[in-house]
Amino acid sequence: MAGLLALLASFYPSRMSANLYPVVLLLALLSGCGIATFSVGAGQVAYWYPKAGQGLALALFAGVGNLAPGIFSMLIPIALQSLGLTWSYAFWLGLLLAGLAYYWVAGSNAWYFQLRQAGMGDAEARQQAQALGQELFPKGDLKDTLRSSARTWRTWALVLMYFTTFGGFIALTAWFPTYWTQFFGLTPIYAGLLTALFSLLTSSIRIAGGILSDRLREGGENTAVLGLLIMMAGALVMVNADQYELAIPGCVLLGCGMGICNAAVFKLVPQAVPHAIGGAVGWVGGLGALGGFLIPPAMGFAVSDLGSRGYAIGFIVFIYLCLASMTTAWILKYVDGKPVPELTRLDSQPITGRRDQPAS
Repeated sequence: MAGLLALLASFYPSRMSANLYPVVLLLALLSGCGIATFSVGAGQVAYWYPKAGQGLALALFAGVGNLAPGIFSMLIPIALQSLGLTWSYAFWLGLLLAGLAYYWVAGSNAWYFQLRQAGMGDAEARQQAQALGQELFPKGDLKDTLRSSARTWRTWALVLMYFTTFGGFIALTAWFPTYWTQFFGLTPIYAGLLTALFSLLTSSIRIAGGILSDRLREGGENTAVLGLLIMMAGALVMVNADQYELAIPGCVLLGCGMGICNAAVFKLVPQAVPHAIGGAVGWVGGLGALGGFLIPPAMGFAVSDLGSRGYAIGFIVFIYLCLASMTTAWILKYVDGKPVPELTRLDSQPITGRRDQPAS
């Protein structure tokens, strides 16, 4: 961000040329590294909170964090008009530095990591961290968690679900401005406002999804299925929406379903891959976000083949993705999460439970 600001301050607007484009790409690559904070933060939050409260905690972290695209979609035109391009980047860099400074002062790892950093042995650190309330612990370093989580089919099941919902969210944030202007003839400003509202709705409803996944029995799986059903209903409406009045509720259903299922996925990560949360979050967050780049071209094929009608037909991609993801959620719930055989206490009282629950 500092490099982009320096570039604009030195060359914009009169001295900008095509020769500077490789520099812009390099600086964009460095700026994109900041997205890694999502994977790091999700793992950090998961270690801090008990399993029963992780749905809300992770939904707040990701939901409030993902409000940024919608907020900036509304703020950037105002900033450009009032501050100009260079000073808008300066303001953005100031926000980044303020957030970094606050995290540097207030951020900290969970108890186990603090105790290990202080020089305590692994076994003693785990024991003391458990006494302080920590429930989840890593096994191995970053490479180990990446390898271990990659060997677990549950990781790839969650990748598919997150590809559908969060990847779909990114895809539609880019797709909707063109959809509203080309298919319904709305003005760019109105199309941008509708896109921003979609982004804000999807991110904010994620918090409600986190609360729901904490409170429902088998909350992660059930909340994921609910979100995917709502999302598929929205996609069906969008496929058949040839009027503006029908497209708006379809857009709302898509946003609600995506946000709810996004929250459920990260409720499931610590349950499905408790031994390698950091690696699993990396795979799920990184590969899941690829949907934002792969889904728009798939929708674009419908436009190239069918003309303007393809803008509606293209949403059929989400129907197939929802069906595949619901199948995955069903497997996680009924196949991997089926009850374990009954055990018997000395007093002959039966004990039942699920594999992802700690022993009584």
